[in-house]
Amino acid sequence: MNDAAPILSAAGAVVPRLAKALSDRTLTLATAESCTGGLIGHLLTNLPGSSRWFLGGVVAYADAAKTGLLGVSPKVLSTRGAVSEETVLAMARGAKKAFGASCAMAVSGIAGPDGGTPEKPVGTVWMAFATPEETTAQAFHFSGGREEIKAKTAAAALGNLLARLAHADD
Repeated sequence: MNDAAPILSAAGAVVPRLAKALSDRTLTLATAESCTGGLIGHLLTNLPGSSRWFLGGVVAYADAAKTGLLGVSPKVLSTRGAVSEETVLAMARGAKKAFGASCAMAVSGIAGPDGGTPEKPVGTVWMAFATPEETTAQAFHFSGGREEIKAKTAAAALGNLLARLAHADD
């Protein structure tokens, strides 16, 4: 049984609401993904008409891609690591700038089964959200296998961006 399937289904159900929130404010979106490998972009582009608000994304899995494509400082990567607040903030800002988008989201984490440490165990994910109002980052800790962690990351990223856009309207 694929434990990721119901999570991805729920995440996909968020996309039309996110599309409406972006469209209602004439905002555009770009993504910078590491541990999800393009899954967020995949979910976004499953919605017909997503080209009106989704400008594109970068899958920056290797550190060299994070620096070369998104402008993440090599010093940040060497001192804080790829899975850190500073890295995802730089990734979100880099995606926003690269695509000329009004909003961006970035994710970087450890999907496993290897790669975890006591300080950053498997399931540790940092996400950043850049809206016209603010750029913020948040850490998450997910359980499950690799596919489930990727699905939970994508679902959380979509839901959190939607919540931030809704909060900005309050």
